[in-house]
Amino acid sequence: MPRYKPVNLAQDVFIPVCFEKQILPGTFEYALHHLMEHRVDLSAFDAHYDNEARGARAYDPKVLLKIVLFAYSRGIIGSRRIESACRENIQFMALSGEAMPDHSTIAAFISRSPEAIQSVFQEVLLVCDEAGLVGREMFAIDGVKLPSNASKEWSGTHDELAAKAKKLDRAIRRMLKAHRAEDEKGEDPELTRYTQQQIEKLERQSRKIKAFLKQNAPKCGPKGKERKSNVTDNQSAKMATGKGVLQGYTAVAVTDAKHQIIVEAQAHGVPQEQELLQPVMEALKHQYQVLGLSPNILREVRLTADAGFHSRANLEWLEEEGCDAYIADNLFRKRDPRFAHAEKYKPPKPLPKRFRPRDFRYDPDQLTCTCLAGKRLYRNGANVRINNRTGIKFTAPKSACEPCHLREKCLQNARQKTPRQVVFFHAEEEQRPQTVLEKMKQKIDSLRGRMIYSGRLGTVEPPFGNLRYHKHLDRFTLRSRRKVDGQWKLYALVHNIEKLANNGVFA
Repeated sequence: MPRYKPVNLAQDVFIPVCFEKQILPGTFEYALHHLMEHRVDLSAFDAHYDNEARGARAYDPKVLLKIVLFAYSRGIIGSRRIESACRENIQFMALSGEAMPDHSTIAAFISRSPEAIQSVFQEVLLVCDEAGLVGREMFAIDGVKLPSNASKEWSGTHDELAAKAKKLDRAIRRMLKAHRAEDEKGEDPELTRYTQQQIEKLERQSRKIKAFLKQNAPKCGPKGKERKSNVTDNQSAKMATGKGVLQGYTAVAVTDAKHQIIVEAQAHGVPQEQELLQPVMEALKHQYQVLGLSPNILREVRLTADAGFHSRANLEWLEEEGCDAYIADNLFRKRDPRFAHAEKYKPPKPLPKRFRPRDFRYDPDQLTCTCLAGKRLYRNGANVRINNRTGIKFTAPKSACEPCHLREKCLQNARQKTPRQVVFFHAEEEQRPQTVLEKMKQKIDSLRGRMIYSGRLGTVEPPFGNLRYHKHLDRFTLRSRRKVDGQWKLYALVHNIEKLANNGVFA
């Protein structure tokens, strides 16, 4: 049997190390190091420091930024784990020059600098554009819902939270009453201490809810309906996903089709993506203006989005901006002939055939209407508005409708008590201008529209797959929309820098 030299990975060795030689060209850490040292202006971070004349020296922001971005690229999120890596991992030591910041310094740097992180994101985007990685032909927008550092158990409307506080108060009174009764009997001191701790815990929770209700107004959606607030992080939202309900943020990314570079990234505590298209695209347009890349980028590119961003308001806004958009609606797949035989998109069974308005005898000159049973309907609406169309409404008299032998073919339900009504729209309005919804449906159902929209999946999904599964981004660790937005941009930076490294820009 052959003999091999033993290998012991648990041994400690003292060897001379040159940190500079540990950062190999072509790697993510090399691209990160080159950007932070030579290409990116980090002066935006200087506003936080005030130690020119007094105080201890601070860690250089470029060192902290390199540490955090490299940690995120390796799936290390917690500040304590990052601190440990700075003390034990040779690549972290090489990037930081053997700086060993503690976890509180790292956590504070991540949470306090979202505006400065935004400027770094813009600088790196400019480098990507100069390297030819941004095609500026098609952008795709999408969002992913991620949990935040808040519990959904502390969510509710103001009425629900007030009811929860009352419930806690009732529980406290019951426990106090039971505690006094047991105290008279001379109970176990350990049980007494445990009961007292539980009472104090419930009192803290009750006070926390009452203070929150006193200091915060109800949250309302765009239609005025109250949304659930959260006592821990009121800027997060309770949102439904395919895997259940979570308390968190919607992370939105706009991705360029050429190399999947993220050109805009924002996080919002909003459950519906429809509300996010306009603010995200406005920020993208402003960003390209600030960088001097385009006066109005929305007029130059195609934009694709899934049904989550489809709404009349969004389509009207994009039309005003002159953007060539392709946004699917909820019935897009059902209309696609390629899915005609798919079980998921099979059309529902047709309803029994009923008489339509065109089956009635309508005289536009005399303004009379007769049903198929020969009964005359009376006019009870001269200018009825339905879907922005004006028409004349006729209703059958009950005396003629109730005994009619054609009820089953005329009414939705033969047992209904209300008589049949029909509306005939004015002829001049039959050729009304198409609405934005109809225009988009016709546009995206065309062969060209389906071809362009089919590129959406391969454009915007790869960044989410990279960040969520390769970089282990399964939740946000911060609270408040401002801080979470900064953390999401850090992950977008990781993705873009990785693209620079993989395409050999700094090899």
